[in-house]
Amino acid sequence: LSWEYKQLQEGEALGSGMCTEIFTPCLVELFGTSLFVFVGCASVIENVAASGVLQPAVAHGLALAVLIMVFGQISGGHFNPAVSLSVCLCGGMELLRLVPYILAQMCGGLIGASLAKAICSTGSYDTALGGAIHPNTTDLTKATQAEVMMTLFLTMVVCMGAVNSRTRSPWAPFCIGLAVTANIFAGGTVSGACMNPARAFGPAVVANQWTHHWIYWVGPTFGALLTVTFIRLLFGDQKTRVVLK
Repeated sequence: LSWEYKQLQEGEALGSGMCTEIFTPCLVELFGTSLFVFVGCASVIENVAASGVLQPAVAHGLALAVLIMVFGQISGGHFNPAVSLSVCLCGGMELLRLVPYILAQMCGGLIGASLAKAICSTGSYDTALGGAIHPNTTDLTKATQAEVMMTLFLTMVVCMGAVNSRTRSPWAPFCIGLAVTANIFAGGTVSGACMNPARAFGPAVVANQWTHHWIYWVGPTFGALLTVTFIRLLFGDQKTRVVLK
């Protein structure tokens, strides 16, 4: 009987550990990405008349900073597959979490885009293409390069401000939000300044807008990998760097 009780306790502990390590963080990533994409899409849809980048830039940056501040201690506050990729490869997250995180974020993007469609007027929604991201230039090479550079900037701020032990800062959530805002100001009129495949995927599915959608996977992925390269080779602490230790 005591052996069975011990086995039961071990099973409960294992279940609790898996819940804490995998399920709860993924649920937070799903919920947080839903809110982020909802705010992002709504800020674009309701900004049709102004057709500028100010409202989307401020809305995306503030929403992300607040969500990271609130949920960062549970999941890390990624809400972005490119961020999860860079954090994982820089040693800030177990590889086991990467795919569940990305799946949760993609589902969150769908939910957020659906919520934006539900609350916004049909006219504004259709005019803004459901808040879907699209390049504002016919030069797709420039748009892709813009996404690479902006994602490099964003993921560098994330990894250096929240992962790297030597440069970690309590101001990281606000720095990350400001990085997003700055990027949208800088590149919003070039590529749409997505930096986030989940942000692109959600409204693309809900509004069925797939024009040049690949840019928002290729650009952020390469940007994240560049960040990993710089940190692993040059900027990381001794634990993170693979050379010059």
